[in-house]
Amino acid sequence: MRRKERLRLFTKRLERGRFIWPSVAGESVTISPAQLSYLLSGIDWRNPQETQRPTRVG
Repeated sequence: MRRKERLRLFTKRLERGRFIWPSVAGESVTISPAQLSYLLSGIDWRNPQETQRPTRVG
């Protein structure tokens, strides 16, 4: 049985700093589930060390 492909779109706002995205060589970027988790947690996937945690919500 073949699994259906799904498109997932994520948004997240940082209080400070920036997201570190992989270099784009073509029209798309492929990242691993671990790299996506790092990106969404505000962790630089190239050097996974936890960054400052958010201090407010909203």
